[in-house]
Amino acid sequence: MATLPNPLPKLATDPSGRSLGLQLPPGRLIDATDDGPWHEPLLWHAEKQAAPGTWKALGASAARAGLLPVLVDVGGPQGSVESWELMPGEMSYPGDHDTEELLTEYWDEYAEDELGEEIEPFGADWPGLAPAGAATADPDTRAAQVADSLTDGTRAWLKDPHLALVPARRSADIPAAIGWTGPLNYENDVARLCTVLRSWEDRFGIRVVALTFDTLTVSVAAPPATQAEAEAVAAEHFAFCPDNITQNGPDTLRAYAKDLVGAPIWSFWWD
Repeated sequence: MATLPNPLPKLATDPSGRSLGLQLPPGRLIDATDDGPWHEPLLWHAEKQAAPGTWKALGASAARAGLLPVLVDVGGPQGSVESWELMPGEMSYPGDHDTEELLTEYWDEYAEDELGEEIEPFGADWPGLAPAGAATADPDTRAAQVADSLTDGTRAWLKDPHLALVPARRSADIPAAIGWTGPLNYENDVARLCTVLRSWEDRFGIRVVALTFDTLTVSVAAPPATQAEAEAVAAEHFAFCPDNITQNGPDTLRAYAKDLVGAPIWSFWWD
């Protein structure tokens, strides 16, 4: 995977991040992977639980230093990030794949098992990419708003969110940059899913805001505005993460799409 220079090693001797133009709270550098320590830290995360305002306070200055923010859950049933079975060495580069080809491949593999009401108004053939949405907010502003909503203590599935900083080219690349394996039972190379996230960045203004052991949450600055637009997006969600529809909520694509109209947040969970 192509990488940028990693600023994180500087934090080993400068934990405040002043040399990077940052003012960091106490935190931890994570280099633990499924194969042992990685050659450089994969991420830094704060020791203290994130609260509303945390993302905004560090996000912009971190980005200037080459680090992108994401919330990581260090209190889920799988424990700390060191227990997440990170596999950065197994990831390709998101820019090496094509979104349409990937979604067609996933659709062809999984839609045939759900033909009928489950994926109406679509059928066995991949329906194509959804058109871009109209922005209702600045993507980075929306990301900060969603991060605040995820750290106000009302999300039962996000037990103990801490702000993390990751060296990545763009927000969509964060899962691949740390070797996240949340979708391992569905896709071994999460960089392929990051290719889709890149396309969603371009079309819907998404930002990767939170990761747990097996859940990915993104903010959405340009969500679908109508049911028809939402159904086109829902088809992409089904190809990206069929468990969202078949195991984790509405069991039909149409019902799932209703919740996407105007929604500022999308979450994905893989069994």
